[in-house]
Amino acid sequence: MWQHFDHGADIGVHGSGPSLATALEEAAVALTAVVTDPATVAADVTVSLECRAPDPELLLVDWLNAVIYEMATRGMLFSEFSITLEGEHLHGTARGEAVDVQRHQPAAEPKGATFTALRVHREPEGTWHAQCVIDV
Repeated sequence: MWQHFDHGADIGVHGSGPSLATALEEAAVALTAVVTDPATVAADVTVSLECRAPDPELLLVDWLNAVIYEMATRGMLFSEFSITLEGEHLHGTARGEAVDVQRHQPAAEPKGATFTALRVHREPEGTWHAQCVIDV
């Protein structure tokens, strides 16, 4: 499950799920949803991403910034994400397609994940949450 939250001129993204990996994947879907409806993005091309950080919060920022970098340099949007975590190391894949302005009607361009409202935690019942503010 993903969602947005208001934060002045920027926008917050939040992902949640039964594992840390799932929460990070869902935060990336929320990132795509800042730009367009993820349901409109075909998962035709797979891009590999690698991140390493000493804690889950920094890993979230690095992960989202890696996705933003790939979006910007490849001119792509992504709708499906898959993550494997091994300690401080994240191996991820993003699946998507080239931006089609007519079909995707981009609403904003993410510039970077920030440390504002950065929080990654696990609820007592086991649900993981990952959130931060995206500079747009």
